[in-house]
Amino acid sequence: MSNKEQKTTRHLIAGFAGGLTSAICLQPLDLIKTRVQQSKDSTISSVFKNLNSVSQLWRGTLPSALRTSIGSALYLSTLHLARSNLSNFKNTQNPIFNASSKLPKLLIYENIIIGMISRSFVGFLTMPITVIKIRFESNFYQYNSMKEAIKDIFSKYGIKGFFKGFGATCLRDAPYAGLYISSYEQLKSILPKFLNLKTNSNNELNHLSSSIVNSSSAIIASTFSTFLTAPFDTIKTRMQLSPEIYKTFSQTTIKLYNENFLNFFNGLSLRLIRKGGSAAIAWCMYEELVKL
Repeated sequence: MSNKEQKTTRHLIAGFAGGLTSAICLQPLDLIKTRVQQSKDSTISSVFKNLNSVSQLWRGTLPSALRTSIGSALYLSTLHLARSNLSNFKNTQNPIFNASSKLPKLLIYENIIIGMISRSFVGFLTMPITVIKIRFESNFYQYNSMKEAIKDIFSKYGIKGFFKGFGATCLRDAPYAGLYISSYEQLKSILPKFLNLKTNSNNELNHLSSSIVNSSSAIIASTFSTFLTAPFDTIKTRMQLSPEIYKTFSQTTIKLYNENFLNFFNGLSLRLIRKGGSAAIAWCMYEELVKL
């Protein structure tokens, strides 16, 4: 195996491990968020009242873990390849790194473009798992297995059913990824100076300081990006759970607006916590594993 193949494999494994860990740990937040968004009358308190046991908070963990682990592995590997190739093209002999990272530094607009394209590509590939995941988390459907969910979706909507809400998902994920990766990289440059952290002779932070910088950068960048893209998350959830009612992106947007403008931000607090925690876990693990 060539050195380039080894690096790509390392990024795949690191992305998979970070995504899997965050999915299992934070699944309850995803489930509650989905149920809060599924209708205008849903609230966090009503979700908890309808739970029969604590274990139900982890319903949908399998499709969620598959989606997040595979999605993270593909996304971070694609992102790495694109950013590394661009960095090598610009600085063949002298790639530039942050003190807490082994990922190449790029300009803000380059990070935004690469992040959006990579996320859109991987989002399309993992869309069928996303649709199944959302249905498992909702209490609209009582599937006993992923096989049952797949057969039900296919029998009613065909292949198109597995890509329902992709437009809204892409409008949420592409801007989120672009904003996130550009903010994350900028924060990694700023925080070591702000926190007055010392580097070694190679201008690198130790593992503890790197973890603090990378986790903090991930949480702040995620909070900013999540807030701006929140309406698209609610729109895609409605479209995926009730395709007979919410048939198109524009129709769903109008229906939500007529209900109450604030409904676009249903589940925002849960998504902020979930995305912040997921980013901190996944990116911290990813950055540290890549260094090995």
